Amino acid sequence: MKRLSLPVLVAVFFISLVWFVSSRQAVLFLVGIGMGSALAGTRFGFTSGWRRLIERRDPRGVLAQLLLLAIAAALSMPLLGQYPELVAALGPPSISLLIGAFVFGLTMQIADGCGSGTLYKAGLGVPLNMAILPLFALGSFLGSAHINRWLELGSLEPIGLVQMLGPMEAFGLTCVGLLLLAGAALRWCGNAMPWFDRRLWIGALALGVLAALNLLIAGQPWGVVYGFGLWAAKIATATGAFAPQGNWFWSQPGNFQILSQSVLLDVTTITNIGVMAGALLVSARRSAGQAQPQRLNGQQWMIGLLAGFLMGYSSRLAFGCNIGAMVAGISTGSVHGWIWVPMAFGGTLIGVRVRRHFNFTG
Repeated sequence: MKRLSLPVLVAVFFISLVWFVSSRQAVLFLVGIGMGSALAGTRFGFTSGWRRLIERRDPRGVLAQLLLLAIAAALSMPLLGQYPELVAALGPPSISLLIGAFVFGLTMQIADGCGSGTLYKAGLGVPLNMAILPLFALGSFLGSAHINRWLELGSLEPIGLVQMLGPMEAFGLTCVGLLLLAGAALRWCGNAMPWFDRRLWIGALALGVLAALNLLIAGQPWGVVYGFGLWAAKIATATGAFAPQGNWFWSQPGNFQILSQSVLLDVTTITNIGVMAGALLVSARRSAGQAQPQRLNGQQWMIGLLAGFLMGYSSRLAFGCNIGAMVAGISTGSVHGWIWVPMAFGGTLIGVRVRRHFNFTG
């Protein structure tokens, strides 16, 4: 694809959204482009940041993620307090959350990308992530279709700190938690590694602001995996393989309405498309200097694709990935986000060893 043709296609899609869908969806598409450009342009990797902390005792990626959470919370929590029509990313503390977060943390290391990572690396043209994307969508759909059975194992009502304590108190408590995590990361790494990375901090600032903009414009926090599951659900419904009326999750009024209308009216889908477009734009500008992805053998392909499917399934059990559960959850005061992080990190401790065993690199 020539360099000029891609911006033209993006512009045409933006104009089409304004003309045929809505100006809100068009603006959200621009927000998604900003997110994809920030992720790809600064190489802001949630998965790689955790892996480098474990394997190299390099805290820079994790500290940038904590900065992102602080910025997003500083902007999002006051918005939630001022505008009651905005909703937080609340998920129920549950058995499914514990299992889903752990499995997601494990498999994202093998697949070398979480939800957002899979999107932007697919946009960059990384073969494994491009192949994983439809399997991620299938897993997310099946996870949503089964979620009621998992919740029957045990769950509590969602807990929102902003609603319980107020925005300022919730932000203060969130900052304490983030500082404790930063202190633990620095203590683990010691003084051998630098802690500041200008490129990653720029990415954290951009993503934090864009996450808050997404909340303000869409009325809900930034998410990724819901859009994946929706795509697969629409295909399954259109082919007659799935009847949403008889499913606990997809028969709920909000989900059923989204499933029955154009996919371009779904806010998560629009930002997902924007993330891929933003990554493509970055890729077009930097293609000459990009490192070549690892060439995988048959066994590595099979393991990577299986990991991608399990990532999608487990992300629905955990009510989000690094974006929907960690970034959106914690920045909008959901307790489930704080439960997700240690469980996913526990899975990552195993995932990096599995990744090393099968000679994945990067």
